[in-house]
Amino acid sequence: MNRALALALLAALCARADHKLNRKDIRTPAPMPPGSLLVIGFLGAWEEWDNDKRSVRKLALHLRARHLPGVFIETAGNRDRGTVLKFIRQALDQNRNKKLDDAEKRSVSIICYGQSFGGAACVKLARELDKLGIALRLTVQVDSVGRSDDWIPPNVARALNLYQHDPGPVWGEANIKAVDPAKTTILGNIRFFYFFRNVDMKDYPPLARRMGFAHWKMDNDPVVWKQVETMILADIAAWQAGRLTPSATRSPAAPPASP
Repeated sequence: MNRALALALLAALCARADHKLNRKDIRTPAPMPPGSLLVIGFLGAWEEWDNDKRSVRKLALHLRARHLPGVFIETAGNRDRGTVLKFIRQALDQNRNKKLDDAEKRSVSIICYGQSFGGAACVKLARELDKLGIALRLTVQVDSVGRSDDWIPPNVARALNLYQHDPGPVWGEANIKAVDPAKTTILGNIRFFYFFRNVDMKDYPPLARRMGFAHWKMDNDPVVWKQVETMILADIAAWQAGRLTPSATRSPAAPPASP
């Protein structure tokens, strides 16, 4: 079974028709309060944006439950990138004139993370924001699947990649690289292994559980998602510290923990 067939199978098992993200589904206000932070997570495959049985959404809801001051958290399907981009433009448009000046482009900080096709969606969104002159603090890719998802654009300050290459139809991107190493710090390309390792996949359909591909195990691996959460929270903490010292434009890169 090849990569496309495996992902199509999961889509057929999981997806609901025509359940795409709409602007009214986004809880974050637009424009966002100046100095606030947006965390956006992209789900993989053809998953709906609010599927709370997938780890991208689970993490977002967990972060929301922390009620972090000035932090807004949203999720989207990887096919909803256009809606997300439009929302970000609205979120930064402080005077609502549909034009972004330099101050508005810097008025909100952004973190993006995603799994499978959602990891690639993060990189594609970053490229689109780069064309607009909008920076991202951090991107995190989990077993990312997509064309050219290995090159991280220069508007991303830090990037982390988690992946697996176990035998199976789907391998995540193994080696992300900075287009401009002077502007982007690659925090790591960390490989996970699932040989003879049981992962609780109770939230996946029965057929997917029986097939047990490593790509799907990784989506359910609590070790992976704890590392993603830790990295995001560390960057949020650095952002909070930067608000107290406005001259800081870039938070220090902390090395990721080993799996």
